Amino acid sequence: MLAALSLLACSPQEKAGDNNTEFDYSVEKFADLEVLRYRVPGFEELTLDQKKLIYYLQEAALQGRDILFDQNGKWNLPIRYTLEAIYTGYKGDRTTDDWKAFDTYIKQVWFANGIHHHYSSDKFLPAFSQQFFTDAVNSVDASTLPLRQGETVQQLLDSIMPVMFDPAIMPKRTNQADGEDLITTSAGNYYSGVTQAEAEAFYNKMKKENDPTPISYGLNSRLVKRNGQIYEEVYKVDGRYGEAISRIVEWLEKAATVAENDAQRAIINKLIEYYRTGDLKTFDEYSILWVEDTNSQVDFVNGFIESYGDPLGMKASWESIVNFKNMQASERTHIISENAQWFEDNSPTDQRFKKEAVKGVSAKVITAAILAGDCYPSTPIGINLPNANWIRAAHGSKSVTIENITDAYNEAAKGNGFNEEFVWSPVELDLIEKYGTITDNLHTDLHECLGHGSGKLLPGVDPDALKAHGSTLEEARADLFALYYLADKKLVELGIIPNDTAYKAGYYEQIMNGLMTQLVRIEPGKDIEESHMRNRQLIAAWAYDLGKADNVIEIAERDGKHYVKINDYEKLRQIFGKQLAEIQRIKSEGDYEAGRALVEKYAVKVDNKLHAEVLDRYAHLDIAPYKGFVNPVYTPVLDAEGNITDIIIDYTEGYPEQMLRYSHDYGTLPAYND
Repeated sequence: MLAALSLLACSPQEKAGDNNTEFDYSVEKFADLEVLRYRVPGFEELTLDQKKLIYYLQEAALQGRDILFDQNGKWNLPIRYTLEAIYTGYKGDRTTDDWKAFDTYIKQVWFANGIHHHYSSDKFLPAFSQQFFTDAVNSVDASTLPLRQGETVQQLLDSIMPVMFDPAIMPKRTNQADGEDLITTSAGNYYSGVTQAEAEAFYNKMKKENDPTPISYGLNSRLVKRNGQIYEEVYKVDGRYGEAISRIVEWLEKAATVAENDAQRAIINKLIEYYRTGDLKTFDEYSILWVEDTNSQVDFVNGFIESYGDPLGMKASWESIVNFKNMQASERTHIISENAQWFEDNSPTDQRFKKEAVKGVSAKVITAAILAGDCYPSTPIGINLPNANWIRAAHGSKSVTIENITDAYNEAAKGNGFNEEFVWSPVELDLIEKYGTITDNLHTDLHECLGHGSGKLLPGVDPDALKAHGSTLEEARADLFALYYLADKKLVELGIIPNDTAYKAGYYEQIMNGLMTQLVRIEPGKDIEESHMRNRQLIAAWAYDLGKADNVIEIAERDGKHYVKINDYEKLRQIFGKQLAEIQRIKSEGDYEAGRALVEKYAVKVDNKLHAEVLDRYAHLDIAPYKGFVNPVYTPVLDAEGNITDIIIDYTEGYPEQMLRYSHDYGTLPAYND
């Protein structure tokens, strides 16, 4: 599971790796987005083999970029290739309003890995005219366009222009609207020709009753219906996305030659075997090896992992992060993981749903070295894997907090005026100033290390029982576990939070964000769709409701503006405990109807009047509500015989330059993958 950034950040680039110069984090802003840089502190201190390992793994990561574009929608690659042909080959006037709108649009497509917003999943429409686009396409060298055999430029335009310009065509990448066919109304490319009912029936027939070690059905395939037959197109070397996966495997093979130890080499080789066969049992074997390796300093995620993009929560998008352990900062997470059983035993959940023995919970703070696939440009700040419940129960889980990413967000946010605008009083401002960074990082640690790793399903409960609401409820469960324990005296005893007051900063930011400030990410009149955002509103709105009788949470008004005010932090903690107990029950029992009722009541709808006010106040701050990153560039230094003697890291590449280079160097798939 990935932890999305829960707070809003803002802006500050280092010139070519000179650590003595001030690092400027901001690259550029456009639409509702800001692109940042992140540092990779400690890379220079790694051994040569560790640097080579990171270099090979980051090459394997970048080879999968096209996979995600295609998974996000079948027209994304033809559209991206066309846009890039215009961006590099257009000979017309680049100062017009149409060109400026085009420049913004292509940057949005790069950022979202497709034509739908990376967070809301709504299609963003071009602000340039259709005539401009037609003229621009006709002005470039036809050999640079993604033309099928025998296809004319006009036929290409006839294919892609309705997809781009018509708001009624593929309006939503991942539709979560209750009561609709979530597959046929979603533009994502995980299914072709099948309905939701057909897909659910297909996989229900495959599942074995009371299977103690079920595979993650459908995780690495597209489900298609052709000539009346429904079958899976499996992602593997000789299957779907084989061109990209073969390149990934080539670099993984090189990485295996410089693995830090035999365990890590076995992990890489097992992943290669999985990519060659597409066998999900092999993926489980890989996951077990991966979660049990806690000794390697360099680590990575590479594959079809998270299922947020599938409206049914089964099929996984491709992603990769390469990282290495931050030894000093990991002491905090080590303490947490060492006490995992205490937290499980003292959870406010029903005893029936607790793990009798928490196994293999490991946690660390990491430094990200490369972001790719569904972790790029927008990236999580924490990860807890593997996702299979039975593996977590039998072998444990591995949790990470990506501290150089949170550092970049925090540095970029300094002085943006956000808290001054939305926080109720100097008391809360002082709390956030003193403890906000501490509680943010600790919340992520607890969410990933303990929250996702806690609890158990009752025997016979289908891991997919909560269906489309599963991701929202799982994120809420992990968040509530973190929130409940953030205020526990145990953390003070363990020395990982400074006092018994600091937690209030985390509580205030959580409720303010869930009830108000995350609304800056929602367009007027829209419902909340994204799972992490639904989770945060679910917790905050439900807590507000539960605390009404005691006025625990108040929406206070001052000078015509509304603010969140928490009147009783201790009672709020009790409420978080009640919420956690109920959501754990829902998950453990597979109570779909109860879960659905909670999500639909608290997590989806928006107070339109408050929403309009928040948007107006936020607009005056000139802050982009979404952030993402460009990656550093790694360059091998070779001796006369061609041997690598060092890896140099550089931070100066710009956003369009990186995107165009990635398309050129890592364009692994053809435009059309029918």
